[in-house]
Amino acid sequence: MYGRFRFLLIIIFSFNLFLPPPAMPARIKDIATIKGIRTNQLFGYGLVVGLNGSGDKGGTSFTIQGLVNMLEKMGIHVNAQDLKVSNVAAVMVSATLPPFARIGKKIAVTLSSIGDAKSLQGGTLLLTPLMGVDGRIYALAQGPVSIGGYSAGGAAGGGVIKNHPTVGRISGGATVEKEIPLSLKNKKELTIILNNPDFNTATRVADAIDSRFGKGLARPIDSGTLKINIPKNFHGKVVSLIAQLGDLQARPDSVAKVIVNEKTGTVVIGENVRILKVAIAHGNLSIQIKESKEVSQPSPFATAGGGAAPAQMDGGVIVAPGSSTVVTSESDITIKEENKPLFLIPETRTIGDLVRALNAIGVTPRDLITILQAMKASGALQAELEII
Repeated sequence: MYGRFRFLLIIIFSFNLFLPPPAMPARIKDIATIKGIRTNQLFGYGLVVGLNGSGDKGGTSFTIQGLVNMLEKMGIHVNAQDLKVSNVAAVMVSATLPPFARIGKKIAVTLSSIGDAKSLQGGTLLLTPLMGVDGRIYALAQGPVSIGGYSAGGAAGGGVIKNHPTVGRISGGATVEKEIPLSLKNKKELTIILNNPDFNTATRVADAIDSRFGKGLARPIDSGTLKINIPKNFHGKVVSLIAQLGDLQARPDSVAKVIVNEKTGTVVIGENVRILKVAIAHGNLSIQIKESKEVSQPSPFATAGGGAAPAQMDGGVIVAPGSSTVVTSESDITIKEENKPLFLIPETRTIGDLVRALNAIGVTPRDLITILQAMKASGALQAELEII
């Protein structure tokens, strides 16, 4: 009896070794956000000065016009025709205004050249107002630019470029001057929005919240939205409630998906992707064409038609009239097709099985993209195929 029980335990343990491990839970703050608590985008037009001849060229009219307007506001009257802007570059300045940003808070800004400047290295951004989509100014940016690279060139046209010298950044380069109204006071309800909508994930998040605060507190509205009634003991303490909600853990779920980037040859396979039993044969066809030139040259002192005639010069060779050097082209075409066998891929149950099956084919990422598309068309790929 003891031996039979021990044998049964060994079978159960061996079976569990082949089962895929459950997905790890994640904090709600990492997979969802609170509706209304969001960032806002700011942008503005500015000038970077102090460049060592790497700024916009003289034909960049908007840079010249911006510089003239700035000098006019300072009481300096100049003629646009007299300006040279090789030390000035026009840039678009962008920033992200975080939620609950108060007046005086410092935020980072990114500068992107919009002219033909070679580099922003060593430049300084002049005072630039940053606006929202409503046209109102919410921050002011100014400061020295950091690009994290360089660009160097010679008179012959050659040069060396490291990183991207026409895009720079100023850490803490903008100061918030106007706040966006946002308050949690007197809130009676919160709305949670999932980053990746899924009905299973929404249900699990609701269950995690109910197990912590009581049944019926969270109500899934759809695959990406949950409504939460704020309990009476948290009235006036919404910040504490949000903090506790964010620390709760739930196991996210997702659809089976394969992401393919044909530009870079990148293939990303999700955990739940499965493949039905399928046979695959994939061979490459290569065509090589070699071009060569052949020169046909008449004999020296040759005569045309067998009659005597005055000799002439052709390419340094004395030939008869009517004869000349002829250049012909010859093409050598070679066609080669790989003799690939037919591979049988068994039905897979885990992503490890899938990777081993695809590695057994021995194809490149580029070939794998074509194979995945063909498998999807045949119905063997049990996943969503997304090409980006």
